[in-house]
Amino acid sequence: MNSRDPFRIEGPACISFSGGRTSGYMLWRILQAHGGTLPKDVVVCFANTGKEMPETLDFVQECSERWGVAITWVEYRPKVDGKKQWATVTHATASRNGEPYAALIADRNYLPNPVTRFCTVELKIRPMHKFLRSLGWDEWVSCIGIRADEERRLAKMRARGRSTETPDETPCAPLGDAGITVADVGAFWASNDFDLRLPNMNGKTMHGNCDLCFLKGGDQVLALIRERPERALWWMQQEGSIQSAGKFKGDGARFRSDRPSYAEMHRMATQHGELFSFDDEALQDCACTD
Repeated sequence: MNSRDPFRIEGPACISFSGGRTSGYMLWRILQAHGGTLPKDVVVCFANTGKEMPETLDFVQECSERWGVAITWVEYRPKVDGKKQWATVTHATASRNGEPYAALIADRNYLPNPVTRFCTVELKIRPMHKFLRSLGWDEWVSCIGIRADEERRLAKMRARGRSTETPDETPCAPLGDAGITVADVGAFWASNDFDLRLPNMNGKTMHGNCDLCFLKGGDQVLALIRERPERALWWMQQEGSIQSAGKFKGDGARFRSDRPSYAEMHRMATQHGELFSFDDEALQDCACTD
């Protein structure tokens, strides 16, 4: 990466686009730094878990079309002969009912949780890496949408250096290097001619990433279920599909052991007049980005 301009990217490089406002802004700044056209050895990837909001998928497609930039969509696929698979898809063919995520859980026969967050690695990072290797790359820079005001995540990324998953991957955070904050991102989209069609709450997209991700705070999950109760059904099904190790009875395993199951939260959100208040906070220290 050119030290004089954090957005001048030297390839081979992959711009990791999560489908959120922050990484979308990062993509736009990199495009502008290159005169609107990326170098041939700089690609953009979006990893679809099947549990993103429909508005997220539409936003990724709209950025591609309006900015004239190719975005490669990748997804996890079930194991074949014990080997992990992946596939490239499009906006039209992308999974929308959690199929990649459910396939991963079935392959593992285990639910991801705050301690063992294998979902991000298996559903996002590794499919992107497999795609990049299919290009013949054995070394690349990975541009991640971490802002300057995300100090903890930025410091952790810089301290880690090369990826533990792929020693030949060097992560970089152009937004962090350029001092970009959530206010800057918000101002850009407020003045832009299109935007992600999900609520912007002080720069945060509550609906972003997987719709009811277990890393989101309990109050946030309950609010999202109350808004659309059917959102909980897939998560309830996954918890019911895995046998509990004995800690829970009658409702399978859980994504989180420190709060009620998704079935119980569904009942709270749909049968109670007021939402129960949780003490837990959103766990944001994850590779998933906005």
